[in-house]
Amino acid sequence: MSDIIMLPGLGGSDGDHWQTLWERQDPRIRRFQPSSWDRPTLTDWIEALEREIARSKTPPILIAHSLACQLIAHWAPVQKAPILGAFVVAPPDPTGEVYLTGAGSFANPPRQRLPFPSMLVTSTNDPYGPYDYSRDSAEIWGSEFMSVGPLGHINSASGLSDWPEGKALLERFRAQLG
Repeated sequence: MSDIIMLPGLGGSDGDHWQTLWERQDPRIRRFQPSSWDRPTLTDWIEALEREIARSKTPPILIAHSLACQLIAHWAPVQKAPILGAFVVAPPDPTGEVYLTGAGSFANPPRQRLPFPSMLVTSTNDPYGPYDYSRDSAEIWGSEFMSVGPLGHINSASGLSDWPEGKALLERFRAQLG
């Protein structure tokens, strides 16, 4: 089985967030650890991601939410370690009217194809990542695009608990990776 690295967004995904619940349920999942979840800097988050990938015994699957989707977009063009794939959920639009305060270093991510398979999951009413932005990002990144309907930012405020629909999408994506 592949290593799985969880990449929460700003704030680090609280105890009710699906990412945290998935980690508790699956011992193969581990979380990357930047210096600060609340005052993110891109260089620190890239270093934390690279440290976690270096610990992997096999090319990992990355599971990113929100700001961590922008981390992957910035990191992918310069990455050297093999990645099995990335499951990216609710990417925020850094040019939108509502962006994640304090995450300025993550703005202007490269808009190019990711060098590994990916699936982008979005909501139809995400206040941080409008549907059209997510659809366009999936096309640019070469990601399979999945809409899960009106689930807001697909976080703990969305009331998803351990988000069984998301688990099913992840399993489908993993099966495609072989």
